[in-house]
Amino acid sequence: MKKVHVILRKEDISEEKLRESSKVAVVLDILLATTTITAALSEGAAEVIPVLDVTEGMNVAAGMQPETFVLAGEIHGKPIEGCVYPIPSRIREVIDGRKLILTTTNGTVALRKSACASKVYISSLLNNRAVAESIKGEAETVIVVCSGNSGELSLEDFYGAGHFINCLTDHDQWNMTDSAKAALHFYQGASGSAFDILSSSRVGRLFARHGLAEDLGFASQIDMEAIVPILKNGRAVPSDRFKRRVNP
Repeated sequence: MKKVHVILRKEDISEEKLRESSKVAVVLDILLATTTITAALSEGAAEVIPVLDVTEGMNVAAGMQPETFVLAGEIHGKPIEGCVYPIPSRIREVIDGRKLILTTTNGTVALRKSACASKVYISSLLNNRAVAESIKGEAETVIVVCSGNSGELSLEDFYGAGHFINCLTDHDQWNMTDSAKAALHFYQGASGSAFDILSSSRVGRLFARHGLAEDLGFASQIDMEAIVPILKNGRAVPSDRFKRRVNP
């Protein structure tokens, strides 16, 4: 029987185990890396290059013409000098078909650590259903990776994992580990809207405090995108199955 498991923090990723038995990874960083990547590709970014830190990002950018890329990043939620702040509303204004070089505290690190899986999907509340539909029929073991928050459980990622599993297992038989069941039950039993859940999280409260309610609302939208980003040769690109918006 097909199996789904949830990893609660990027620090818990075992690259050795991910390499075993053709596991498929689905990486979530609802606030904000995977939401930003999904939005950027939907808005026409040529590709997204996740990097571990700004130094690596600058090294990647050094080999490109300035007009061909956007360098974006944050560290522990704070802006990085010389980088665009990596929120969808800001990226939308500047991407214009260029490549996005992206560094974040949690999500891009989780992506890099998950790269050894047989296939890596990039998911969010925006496109969980589209990603789940793509995975059905092609994967026997799915590892849902919550990026977490600097070593701590992230409420929004756990909620997102539950939503993804709800999409994946609907009318289908999957063997769920306890962590997968816990995420699914949390999502199904959560009272209030996705926006309420995200707003109540630690990062969501920081968003509200810093005037980022628009991006908090954007990240809370469920099943708005049909884009299915995958990590290919270290770069996030739409899978061949893309390309229409669920609700244009």
